[in-house]
Amino acid sequence: MEELKFLEEQEVSPALIVKVEEFRKKYTVPEKAAHRIVRPSIPFFGRDILEMAIAGILQGENLLLTGPKATGKNILAENLAYIFNRPSYNVSFHVNTNSGDLIGTDTFEDNQVKLRKGSIYQCAEYGGFGILDEINMAKNDAVSVLHATLDYRRSIDVPGYDKIDLHPAARFIGTMNYGYAGTKELNEALVSRFLVIDMPAQTEESLKFIFRQMFPDAREKAAEQFIGVFLDLQLKAQNSEISTKPLDLRGLLAAMKIVRTGLSPWKAVRMGVVNKTFDIFEKEIVEDVVRTRIPEEWTREDVYE
Repeated sequence: MEELKFLEEQEVSPALIVKVEEFRKKYTVPEKAAHRIVRPSIPFFGRDILEMAIAGILQGENLLLTGPKATGKNILAENLAYIFNRPSYNVSFHVNTNSGDLIGTDTFEDNQVKLRKGSIYQCAEYGGFGILDEINMAKNDAVSVLHATLDYRRSIDVPGYDKIDLHPAARFIGTMNYGYAGTKELNEALVSRFLVIDMPAQTEESLKFIFRQMFPDAREKAAEQFIGVFLDLQLKAQNSEISTKPLDLRGLLAAMKIVRTGLSPWKAVRMGVVNKTFDIFEKEIVEDVVRTRIPEEWTREDVYE
């Protein structure tokens, strides 16, 4: 199966791949939700993590992905939804997210009050994968909705309407970063409803896989230098020499993309990485790191064949 080829390339257990294929055949996708099946822009690299996540989902479990910035939590969540061929529903939690945002709210339509279904309701109804982003920013009001949804009851009580049971293919994948403004500790009752995967930091091997997949026409030397920028910044962030603001894999990949238009690699990396920090001293450190890797005189031809 073409969609699962990258699992085979990473030597993910053949037994798990067979079970994923069986899952895909067993649970078809309603036409209403088919447009929510999205091919991820970046493939996820990491056999051990993929095997743990796939095994958990096959057994009906929900996942909580933890770890520092730029470890690929959202990328993994998107890849899992695509691997299992399920519609995905993204909920980005913030301090004002409430139960109505998740389940739905009353709306007036055709001269009567109807429920405008929220993301969690639709996910439950169509057997989607709910991606609960920054779940440790959720208020208690919103978290309380998830308790019955995530445990053995697998149901949602909709106030004023009825109880709905989750589609058997529905799963929820939470992501969280520690230490961000507005975050808090998750209570034990919520954590106990997840299998927790602690995401490792990016490695040279994982980044090479991503660059090969996304930029097959890139020159090997140039790709190595772009990867080196990220690894150098990651090390400085781990040593608390800089914050995690410029440690932005999406920004680095975006910079690599816009070099294709003819913009100089140096200017592209400034936009994608250097300018992500607004502290003048930190910006100088990041610029020095980039200068050691990306010469200012480089052009598009130095990056792409």
